[in-house]
Amino acid sequence: MGRRRTVVVVGVGAAGAMVAVRICEGAVRRGRALDLVLVEPGAVAGRGVAYATDDPRHRLNVPAGNMSCRAEEPGDFVRWLCRHGVPEAAAADFVERRRYGAYLADTLGRAIIGARGTVRVRRLRTRVAGCRWRGAGAGARVELADGGTLDADCVVLATGAGPVAVPGWASEGLRASGRFVVDPWAPGALDAVRGDVLLVGSGLTAVDVALRLDRVGRTVHAVSRGGRLPRAHAEHPRPAAVCEDPLDGLPLAGLRAAVRRHVARVLRAQGDWRPAVDGLRPLTARLWAALSEEDRAAFVERDSALWNVHRHRMPPVTARAVSRMRRTRRLRLRAGRVEGFWPGADGGVVAALATAGGTEELAVGWVVNCTGTHPPVAEGRDPLWRGLLADGEAVPGPLGMGVATDGGRLRGADGRAARALWTLGAPRRGELWETTAVPEIRVQAAAVAEAVLDHLGEDGS
Repeated sequence: MGRRRTVVVVGVGAAGAMVAVRICEGAVRRGRALDLVLVEPGAVAGRGVAYATDDPRHRLNVPAGNMSCRAEEPGDFVRWLCRHGVPEAAAADFVERRRYGAYLADTLGRAIIGARGTVRVRRLRTRVAGCRWRGAGAGARVELADGGTLDADCVVLATGAGPVAVPGWASEGLRASGRFVVDPWAPGALDAVRGDVLLVGSGLTAVDVALRLDRVGRTVHAVSRGGRLPRAHAEHPRPAAVCEDPLDGLPLAGLRAAVRRHVARVLRAQGDWRPAVDGLRPLTARLWAALSEEDRAAFVERDSALWNVHRHRMPPVTARAVSRMRRTRRLRLRAGRVEGFWPGADGGVVAALATAGGTEELAVGWVVNCTGTHPPVAEGRDPLWRGLLADGEAVPGPLGMGVATDGGRLRGADGRAARALWTLGAPRRGELWETTAVPEIRVQAAAVAEAVLDHLGEDGS
């Protein structure tokens, strides 16, 4: 079986768990003996931020039939649900997110057991602080936050979007008030929240936070530039509709016009715009890659908010709950921007909001950041990525979003993808735009795992 090699996977949320599953299965198939080290500070592998919630109101925003961790086995997650307490599960169901976290953890556990004798797996509950290459062909030295080190032949960075940064609109006074939640997904972040609340942002994170904070006597305010909530999935979804117009090679203005025609055509034929948007999903990465840097920047500035509310939708049961909150005025939505904050009564906060009707002063008990503010990796708080950029082992991706890769393999400052260093998911957003949902991540995970195993076999050992 050759010399035993070492692969380190940094982060074992959804992306890291899927890569680890594929490496275990591929190593057995190829007869490749290796050590697999999973580095993740969380208590349970597979959950990460997205699936660590224990709130039953937090649902997957993708139907269960599209959530298998293996694209070639689309029914895997539904079958797992039927065997694990949800015997009536169907492909169209939007199930609790915590169940998906359990599915990933169980799938990884079974893959590790199945690879026993070929793959030795270690799990380290710490963070990675740095990754440095020891010389040509010598592999990497992975530096751990607890002071330890690991020597690795290959490294996979499944770090997700990274820590949420303090957004620019949050004034020093707000940060010092003790009434500001920077990261609503941090453990216990919302436990102390009392009274009325202002959510800055109105996407899927804001929806989850609003449901979590909903109670009689409390008003949850939400403000965003467009003042739009995510649209809802259909109760009985229709198949995706393929766009009849050629889209390849069009500049942004041409793409806008063609997509509008496509949506209008599908809406006339089916009475629903959703199949039109779903039909664009397989094309998104290719169309994004073909745009100029100027067109990409214009899309992010002018079109991304509208795209996101139609593309990243709420499950029907969630949409009904949000609708009830709005009908009873427990959730109030505004289009506008934050202009400032100052101390309010009883230790609360007064927010100045610029809206179409002018400047509005809103007194609340707490302010919660729901913008998902993830800065460019060069400005982020993650020492691992900062070190890789400083050493020239990584360079920022388009528009400073994520990093540049060659099929997931990091590009260095010299433009080459020479190191045995891969990433997937959120760090590839600048290159792919749509890269954080399971249907995209599972394809990337399979490709990265095969590339790692190919690399380990290149010297014939």
